[in-house]
Amino acid sequence: MYPYDSRNSLYRSHLGAVPADENLRIRLLLHKDAQVYDAFLRIANDNDNCVCEIPMTASEYMGDYQFFDCEITTAEGLYWYDFRYSSAHGEFFVVKSENGLGIVSQTPAERFQLTVYTKDFTTPDWLKGGIIYQIFPDRFYNSGATKKDVPQDRYICEQWDKQPEYRQNNGACSLGNDYYGGDLAGITQKLPYLKDLGVTCIYLNPIFEAHSNHRYNTANYEKIDMLLGDESDLENLCKQAKKYGIKVILDGVFSHTGDDSIYFNRTGRYGSGGAYRDYSSPYHQWFKFYNYPDGYDAWWGIKTLPETNEDNDAFLDYITGEKGILRKYLRLGIGGWRLDVADELPDKFLDKLRLAVKSENPDAYILGEVWEDASNKISYGARRKFLRGSQLDSVMNYPFANAIIDFVKHGGGEKLSETVHTVLENYPKCAIDTLMNHLGTHDTARVLTMLGKNDSFIGDRAWQSCQKLSQDEYNQGIKRLKAAAVIQYTLPGVPSLYYGDEAGVEGYGDPFCRSTYPWECENGELLDFYKELGGIRKNCNAFKDGDFYTVCANENGVAYTRKNDKGIAFVAVNRGAENIEILIPDEFKSCKKIFGKPINDGTVTLSQYEYCIIAK
Repeated sequence: MYPYDSRNSLYRSHLGAVPADENLRIRLLLHKDAQVYDAFLRIANDNDNCVCEIPMTASEYMGDYQFFDCEITTAEGLYWYDFRYSSAHGEFFVVKSENGLGIVSQTPAERFQLTVYTKDFTTPDWLKGGIIYQIFPDRFYNSGATKKDVPQDRYICEQWDKQPEYRQNNGACSLGNDYYGGDLAGITQKLPYLKDLGVTCIYLNPIFEAHSNHRYNTANYEKIDMLLGDESDLENLCKQAKKYGIKVILDGVFSHTGDDSIYFNRTGRYGSGGAYRDYSSPYHQWFKFYNYPDGYDAWWGIKTLPETNEDNDAFLDYITGEKGILRKYLRLGIGGWRLDVADELPDKFLDKLRLAVKSENPDAYILGEVWEDASNKISYGARRKFLRGSQLDSVMNYPFANAIIDFVKHGGGEKLSETVHTVLENYPKCAIDTLMNHLGTHDTARVLTMLGKNDSFIGDRAWQSCQKLSQDEYNQGIKRLKAAAVIQYTLPGVPSLYYGDEAGVEGYGDPFCRSTYPWECENGELLDFYKELGGIRKNCNAFKDGDFYTVCANENGVAYTRKNDKGIAFVAVNRGAENIEILIPDEFKSCKKIFGKPINDGTVTLSQYEYCIIAK
């Protein structure tokens, strides 16, 4: 028996993150031969790191082991704890080792994390159990509608399947200014297709007026980009999507704007106004000038992306106020916001953002881009509180994405399992159930390319432009992708498909990961796989919010269960070259829904990259 296990209800009355002001019983288990005199829980708030020792009371025995108990009640915050006890053999500490287990140490070492969130923290139920579909709007589908008032410095590609331009200077067609004409009306036309995939939420990359095809250099938050349509097109998309049980969320880019914008106007596109051209402009205080006009803070030093001063009251009101940008588009029918580089937005801004969004629509979803563990993330010298009830609902789940891809490609089921359990231990349950579990996005190489290639070398854009998976690499990538998707779709959270991944699209990073959807040239077999997988997920309640239990995890295989009071599921995946035979637990033998390899006499045999889902 271990002295402590933070993931075992034998030692904790509430596993994972806990709501504020709730009693939490914590127990230590020590052998009688330790001859313990007294024991203490040592806990510190992350804000001050002042350790408080709380006496633990000796209680009942379990065989040769004795429990020591205490109860604590904490306010919202992030805490770190370990244990100290004195005995006939001296003074010792119980500290954290791998897998949440406590071990005896003669000195303090790594401590356990305790996340405490506001007791009224909730997240939208409509997303739980669903599927997100991410769309780069210019590249999904062109409705054929006439595009009006298009700036002359945009290059319109007439060939839908042309590779995106990767060169900075290539005449009229250069990196960032090539457009394919995908639009909001086109997405509306393809809603039946998305419904067949089981999609319940569309996440759109930026749609506001901007003068690059990625539109992360916002030119005007108040206007939809003319190539995409107008407000009526957005309203209609949201209205029609609702009929299919689908909501739409928009990408909010608030840490910076474009230099070629109505607010900054470095190029003069918008006349003589703007912060760069007019010192007395109402937008001047929105930006961080240190040597006007050419000396200003820019996002990651990119001068075309001047940083905003998110603490500025005028900027805050423009975005979060009663007549602000957030509320404007919520009133047009969107279901929430995805926040670009959320970890670069200050607490003051995020606090006001949540108040604005939830005041307008309590059921709106707030998703943040955070690449690391969002519960203990440090950015700009401060510990962040993204998931403690006053800011985000949830985050893009890069830890899961990286762990799944690494496991399917290289092995290490133990590492995958540990990554999952760490997130489950550190995040509030309501945030876990609305995690965006992606395998690829507009910021990463296509997952098929990542999985098809055995090496990790990525050359410059010129090199990448010439790369294509060989047939063997493509076939290997498809097998690996299916195994990865099975895990992605069955872990806690909400799986997210990056448009075209279900069709077999390949490509390295920006701009090659942003190619057009291959209508009528899809990998039909892969597409059918995703439709069936989406149906399995939809029809099993355990995938909505069920608890996660690892059954086994080794170098080449993982097996786990999901359970709640409405459903159960068993999932197994083998990525190794040797077959594995799994004995199905008795409680799953009567289950009706099976995906992947069938059960034979209570067992399932999995070859390399094969999988099995049993659910009801």
